Amino acid sequence: MFLSLSGPWLLPHAAAAEALVQSINPEQPGIVEIDLSGVTHLDTAGAWLIHRLRGHCEYAGARVRFDGLNERFRVLLDEVEAHHPPMWKAKRRKLSLTWLAETTGRQIVEVGKDAVAVLHILGTLGAVIANIIVHPSRLRLVSVAHQFDRAGIGAIPIVLLMSFLIGAIITQQGGFYLRQFGADRYAVDLVGVLVLREIGVLLTAIMVAGRSGSAFTAELGSMKMQEEIDALHVIGMQVTEVLVLPRIVALMLALPMLSFFADLASMAGGALVSWTYLGINPQNFLQYLRAAIDFQTLMIGLVKAPFMALIIGLVACVEGLKVRGSAESLGLHTTLSVVKAIFMVIVMDGLFAMFFAAIGI
Repeated sequence: MFLSLSGPWLLPHAAAAEALVQSINPEQPGIVEIDLSGVTHLDTAGAWLIHRLRGHCEYAGARVRFDGLNERFRVLLDEVEAHHPPMWKAKRRKLSLTWLAETTGRQIVEVGKDAVAVLHILGTLGAVIANIIVHPSRLRLVSVAHQFDRAGIGAIPIVLLMSFLIGAIITQQGGFYLRQFGADRYAVDLVGVLVLREIGVLLTAIMVAGRSGSAFTAELGSMKMQEEIDALHVIGMQVTEVLVLPRIVALMLALPMLSFFADLASMAGGALVSWTYLGINPQNFLQYLRAAIDFQTLMIGLVKAPFMALIIGLVACVEGLKVRGSAESLGLHTTLSVVKAIFMVIVMDGLFAMFFAAIGI
């Protein structure tokens, strides 16, 4: 079988050339000679079509031979042939003890690398803070204020709404079950102690991790992709001082404030449900609440907030600096940032609970 190609095989003529390639059907296995001496112009699109024609003939069992190929075009055809993508094959994983052990080992190694990265950022922060103590003018107060406005003040509405609903739900559920024993008034004690010691700061930290932590990771990751962080290194500026420290300081200031507002909103939700569902008016609610809690109960929750904020900021910044040059990497590390931050916040809350129980408060 003899084929002769002529004219310009360029992108503007790709539609007509593709229709021509699809219309060719080798009748029987043999040798197919393709004469390319008449091809006047060739670009990547045309080279791919010629490559597809060759593959179509070879798939039918024929042997393809090019004649009259211009040396200028041979390089392009060779590059197309060399970079032809392989057929996609689905990866099949067989569940076995070997696969489970390998996966577990890889995850442990990744956890170790994350711990080293967090410690590296933490150590760098310590050095930067020591430098700022000596030279206070190096602290970028404008950047801290900007981040505080975004992470703290901007998060107040959603924190108030969620905390109000959580306080109302805890009071309603507690009153529903305690009413069976004639102890529905202790729903006030339940919501007061539970929210101030645990739920208020924990839910606030989780919301901040999902809202501000993901934003920190996305911002730093985007700067890493656009090589802005490399530019900071080139001009002699420390990334930790310029980008990481203002965010962590702002978060450590914002989270205690948000936790306090969350406690107030939860108490307001509990008071509303106690009045409408349990028949406890606001005055009695405040009396029962004053008898159940004290200043120490409030401080137990607020003391946790700066440490949780530090964990959220460190994890978010570490994941942002690990982003590589693709949108997929940015999305992956943003997701990992939220998941890891929430996990570490819950672990830290458990450690604080054991610590306070050990010292008897």
